[in-house]
Amino acid sequence: AFSGNTNADSVVYYKLQHFIKARFLRFVPLDWNPNGRIGMRIEVYGCTYRSDVIGFDGKSCLIYTFNKKLMKALNDVISLKFKTMQSHGILLHREGQNGDHLTLELIKGKLFLLINLGDTKTHPSNAQINITLGSLLDDQHWHSVLIEHFNNQVNFTVDKHTHHFHVKGEFNYLDIDYELSFGGIPVPGKSGTLSRKNFHGCFENIYYNGVNIIDLARRH
Repeated sequence: AFSGNTNADSVVYYKLQHFIKARFLRFVPLDWNPNGRIGMRIEVYGCTYRSDVIGFDGKSCLIYTFNKKLMKALNDVISLKFKTMQSHGILLHREGQNGDHLTLELIKGKLFLLINLGDTKTHPSNAQINITLGSLLDDQHWHSVLIEHFNNQVNFTVDKHTHHFHVKGEFNYLDIDYELSFGGIPVPGKSGTLSRKNFHGCFENIYYNGVNIIDLARRH
């Protein structure tokens, strides 16, 4: 609850201790000034927000090739927002020479994170992991995705719903190429996808380990 002013022209200002991310704000008057007329005037000031958006037509993809030295680290963080009216499409894909791959795919309005370790001989029961989150994500609204990989711990988050899981075997150092593809797979016939359809919609603020991918693409 916030106390307002008691006259016609003074301003009462409040700064929230923590930032709020919301689609709507509702103000409910709890009490009026007993000595004045009923009235309410409110202004809300937001924080700075950077929005980099890229569109995909269902036939294209965006490839990010990075320095091999970055592969020495055991931590990976990928974040993005997307919106689409299509129920199927590949959001991101990463693959290696020995069958290792990581794919994020939209299937029937749900997001599937598919991880293939490529070590069927050493750990056959953990060679492939398939995690599903979300539903009705093809509603033309923005949805946020976060994939965090720390050693053998993986956090998969969709719209603040998180699935934590551990990966056994060789996932600590996946044998994958030094590139990420967003919106589709650049080479037809590669493994690791379920529907194999390219993404048709928009991405916003794609980040890989803090690197703004859309900004890099804009600057070639």
